[in-house]
Amino acid sequence: MSKPSPEQQALISQMEQIAEGLSQTFSPFCEVVLHDLRDPDHAILAIHNNLSGRQKGDPATELGLARIADPEYPQVIANYPNQFKDGRQVKSTSIGIKDSTGRYVAALCMNIDLSLFKSLQTMLDHFSAFSPDRPAETLELSGAESIRARIDQYAAGLATTPRALKTADRRILLQQLKECGLLDIKRAMETVASHLGVSRATVYSDMK
Repeated sequence: MSKPSPEQQALISQMEQIAEGLSQTFSPFCEVVLHDLRDPDHAILAIHNNLSGRQKGDPATELGLARIADPEYPQVIANYPNQFKDGRQVKSTSIGIKDSTGRYVAALCMNIDLSLFKSLQTMLDHFSAFSPDRPAETLELSGAESIRARIDQYAAGLATTPRALKTADRRILLQQLKECGLLDIKRAMETVASHLGVSRATVYSDMK
Protein backbone atom coordinates (compact mmCIF):
# COMPACT_ATOMS: atom_id res chain seq x y z
CA MET A 1 0.00 0.00 0.00
CA SER A 2 1.47 3.35 -1.06
CA LYS A 3 1.61 6.27 1.33
CA PRO A 4 -1.72 8.13 1.12
CA SER A 5 -1.64 11.67 -0.17
CA PRO A 6 -3.24 14.44 1.94
CA GLU A 7 -6.02 14.68 -0.65
CA GLN A 8 -6.76 10.96 -0.50
CA GLN A 9 -6.69 10.98 3.27
CA ALA A 10 -9.13 13.90 3.34
CA LEU A 11 -11.47 12.02 1.00
CA ILE A 12 -11.35 8.92 3.18
CA SER A 13 -11.95 10.98 6.32
CA GLN A 14 -15.04 12.62 4.81
CA MET A 15 -16.37 9.28 3.56
CA GLU A 16 -16.07 7.88 7.08
CA GLN A 17 -18.44 10.59 8.29
CA ILE A 18 -20.86 9.97 5.42
CA ALA A 19 -20.85 6.24 6.12
CA GLU A 20 -21.58 6.89 9.79
CA GLY A 21 -24.46 9.23 8.96
CA LEU A 22 -26.04 6.86 6.44
CA SER A 23 -25.78 3.94 8.83
CA GLN A 24 -27.59 5.83 11.57
CA THR A 25 -30.29 6.99 9.18
CA PHE A 26 -31.03 3.55 7.74
CA SER A 27 -30.39 1.43 10.84
CA PRO A 28 -30.95 -1.45 11.38
CA PHE A 29 -31.72 -2.89 7.93
CA CYS A 30 -28.95 -1.30 5.86
CA GLU A 31 -25.33 -2.30 6.17
CA VAL A 32 -22.93 0.50 5.22
CA VAL A 33 -19.36 -0.43 4.31
CA LEU A 34 -16.45 1.86 3.51
CA HIS A 35 -13.69 0.25 1.42
CA ASP A 36 -10.18 1.62 1.12
CA LEU A 37 -9.25 0.57 -2.42
CA ARG A 38 -5.61 1.54 -1.92
CA ASP A 39 -5.24 -1.60 0.19
CA PRO A 40 -7.36 -4.32 -1.50
CA ASP A 41 -6.17 -7.13 0.80
CA HIS A 42 -7.49 -5.25 3.83
CA ALA A 43 -10.00 -2.98 2.14
CA ILE A 44 -12.83 -2.77 4.68
CA LEU A 45 -12.07 0.36 6.64
CA ALA A 46 -15.43 0.59 8.44
CA ILE A 47 -18.60 -1.49 8.58
CA HIS A 48 -21.79 -0.26 10.21
CA ASN A 49 -25.00 -2.19 10.97
CA ASN A 50 -23.07 -5.37 10.24
CA LEU A 51 -25.42 -7.75 8.43
CA SER A 52 -22.96 -9.72 6.31
CA GLY A 53 -20.67 -10.94 9.08
CA ARG A 54 -17.59 -9.35 7.50
CA GLN A 55 -15.02 -7.57 9.61
CA LYS A 56 -12.83 -4.49 9.44
CA GLY A 57 -9.70 -5.41 7.51
CA ASP A 58 -11.39 -7.96 5.23
CA PRO A 59 -10.45 -7.85 1.53
CA ALA A 60 -12.14 -5.96 -1.29
CA THR A 61 -15.05 -7.49 -3.20
CA GLU A 62 -15.11 -8.17 -6.93
CA LEU A 63 -16.45 -4.66 -7.56
CA GLY A 64 -13.60 -3.13 -5.62
CA LEU A 65 -11.01 -5.10 -7.55
CA ALA A 66 -12.69 -4.14 -10.82
CA ARG A 67 -12.46 -0.44 -9.94
CA ILE A 68 -8.81 -0.79 -8.94
CA ALA A 69 -8.05 -2.42 -12.29
CA ASP A 70 -10.09 0.01 -14.41
CA PRO A 71 -10.55 3.71 -13.58
CA GLU A 72 -13.32 3.79 -16.21
CA TYR A 73 -15.40 1.23 -14.32
CA PRO A 74 -18.84 2.72 -13.48
CA GLN A 75 -18.70 5.00 -10.48
CA VAL A 76 -22.25 4.29 -9.33
CA ILE A 77 -23.93 0.89 -9.52
CA ALA A 78 -27.29 1.16 -7.82
CA ASN A 79 -29.91 -1.30 -6.61
CA TYR A 80 -28.33 -4.49 -7.92
CA PRO A 81 -29.34 -7.92 -6.50
CA ASN A 82 -26.96 -9.47 -4.01
CA GLN A 83 -26.98 -12.13 -1.30
CA PHE A 84 -25.53 -12.67 2.16
CA LYS A 85 -23.74 -15.90 3.04
CA ASP A 86 -26.83 -17.27 4.80
CA GLY A 87 -28.97 -16.81 1.68
CA ARG A 88 -30.78 -13.61 2.62
CA GLN A 89 -31.61 -11.49 -0.41
CA VAL A 90 -29.95 -8.10 -0.55
CA LYS A 91 -30.33 -4.93 -2.59
CA SER A 92 -26.93 -3.28 -2.95
CA THR A 93 -25.58 0.03 -4.12
CA SER A 94 -21.87 0.69 -4.64
CA ILE A 95 -20.36 4.16 -5.12
CA GLY A 96 -16.75 4.53 -6.18
CA ILE A 97 -14.75 7.51 -4.92
CA LYS A 98 -11.99 8.95 -7.12
CA ASP A 99 -9.20 11.38 -6.31
CA SER A 100 -8.26 14.33 -8.54
CA THR A 101 -6.17 12.07 -10.79
CA GLY A 102 -9.21 9.92 -11.61
CA ARG A 103 -7.97 6.95 -9.63
CA TYR A 104 -10.37 5.01 -7.43
CA VAL A 105 -9.30 5.31 -3.80
CA ALA A 106 -12.43 4.23 -1.94
CA ALA A 107 -15.91 2.79 -2.31
CA LEU A 108 -19.02 3.29 -0.22
CA CYS A 109 -21.41 0.35 -0.32
CA MET A 110 -24.91 -0.05 1.07
CA ASN A 111 -26.52 -3.46 1.47
CA ILE A 112 -30.21 -3.57 2.37
CA ASP A 113 -31.55 -6.77 3.89
CA LEU A 114 -34.78 -7.45 1.98
CA SER A 115 -35.94 -10.24 4.29
CA LEU A 116 -37.38 -7.73 6.76
CA PHE A 117 -39.38 -6.03 4.01
CA LYS A 118 -40.59 -9.30 2.55
CA SER A 119 -41.89 -10.32 5.99
CA LEU A 120 -43.55 -6.93 6.37
CA GLN A 121 -45.11 -7.25 2.91
CA THR A 122 -46.50 -10.66 3.85
CA MET A 123 -48.05 -9.20 6.99
CA LEU A 124 -49.53 -6.28 5.05
CA ASP A 125 -50.96 -8.61 2.41
CA HIS A 126 -52.54 -10.70 5.15
CA PHE A 127 -53.88 -7.63 6.95
CA SER A 128 -55.40 -6.11 3.80
CA ALA A 129 -56.92 -9.35 2.50
CA PHE A 130 -60.72 -9.49 2.23
CA SER A 131 -63.02 -12.25 3.27
CA PRO A 132 -64.71 -14.04 0.33
CA ASP A 133 -68.06 -13.33 2.00
CA ARG A 134 -69.27 -9.91 0.96
CA PRO A 135 -72.52 -8.56 2.42
CA ALA A 136 -74.51 -5.94 0.54
CA GLU A 137 -73.18 -2.87 2.33
CA THR A 138 -71.19 0.18 1.33
CA LEU A 139 -69.68 2.97 3.40
CA GLU A 140 -68.84 5.00 0.30
CA LEU A 141 -70.91 7.92 -0.88
CA SER A 142 -72.09 7.45 -4.44
CA GLY A 143 -69.57 8.98 -6.82
CA ALA A 144 -67.28 10.25 -4.07
CA GLU A 145 -64.49 7.93 -5.14
CA SER A 146 -64.67 9.35 -8.67
CA ILE A 147 -64.27 12.85 -7.29
CA ARG A 148 -61.28 11.89 -5.18
CA ALA A 149 -59.66 10.02 -8.07
CA ARG A 150 -60.03 13.07 -10.34
CA ILE A 151 -58.53 15.32 -7.67
CA ASP A 152 -55.60 12.93 -7.14
CA GLN A 153 -54.98 12.81 -10.89
CA TYR A 154 -54.98 16.59 -11.14
CA ALA A 155 -52.59 17.01 -8.19
CA ALA A 156 -50.25 14.34 -9.53
CA GLY A 157 -50.05 16.24 -12.82
CA LEU A 158 -48.67 19.18 -10.84
CA ALA A 159 -46.26 16.94 -8.92
CA THR A 160 -47.96 17.70 -5.63
CA THR A 161 -50.67 16.40 -3.31
CA PRO A 162 -54.32 17.48 -3.07
CA ARG A 163 -53.77 19.19 0.27
CA ALA A 164 -50.81 21.16 -1.08
CA LEU A 165 -52.68 22.70 -4.02
CA LYS A 166 -52.52 26.48 -4.18
CA THR A 167 -55.65 28.61 -4.44
CA ALA A 168 -55.22 29.21 -8.18
CA ASP A 169 -54.78 25.49 -8.77
CA ARG A 170 -57.87 24.67 -6.71
CA ARG A 171 -59.94 27.08 -8.78
CA ILE A 172 -58.85 25.39 -12.02
CA LEU A 173 -59.56 22.00 -10.48
CA LEU A 174 -63.04 22.99 -9.39
CA GLN A 175 -63.81 24.32 -12.85
CA GLN A 176 -62.75 20.97 -14.33
CA LEU A 177 -64.87 19.07 -11.81
CA LYS A 178 -67.84 21.25 -12.68
CA GLU A 179 -67.38 20.81 -16.42
CA CYS A 180 -67.32 17.02 -16.19
CA GLY A 181 -70.39 16.94 -13.95
CA LEU A 182 -68.71 15.65 -10.81
CA LEU A 183 -69.95 18.57 -8.74
CA ASP A 184 -73.52 17.46 -9.46
CA ILE A 185 -72.96 14.36 -7.35
CA LYS A 186 -74.68 14.38 -3.98
CA ARG A 187 -72.51 16.00 -1.27
CA ALA A 188 -69.78 16.69 -3.85
CA MET A 189 -68.60 19.91 -2.20
CA GLU A 190 -68.21 18.13 1.13
CA THR A 191 -66.15 15.40 -0.54
CA VAL A 192 -63.97 17.95 -2.33
CA ALA A 193 -63.38 19.97 0.83
CA SER A 194 -62.46 16.89 2.82
CA HIS A 195 -60.02 15.60 0.21
CA LEU A 196 -58.37 19.00 -0.26
CA GLY A 197 -58.13 19.54 3.48
CA VAL A 198 -60.01 22.84 3.40
CA SER A 199 -63.38 24.05 4.63
CA ARG A 200 -66.51 23.94 2.51
CA ALA A 201 -66.55 27.76 2.72
CA THR A 202 -63.13 27.80 1.06
CA VAL A 203 -64.36 25.53 -1.70
CA TYR A 204 -67.39 27.74 -2.35
CA SER A 205 -65.11 30.78 -2.36
CA ASP A 206 -62.79 29.13 -4.88
CA MET A 207 -65.78 28.45 -7.10
CA LYS A 208 -66.48 32.16 -7.53
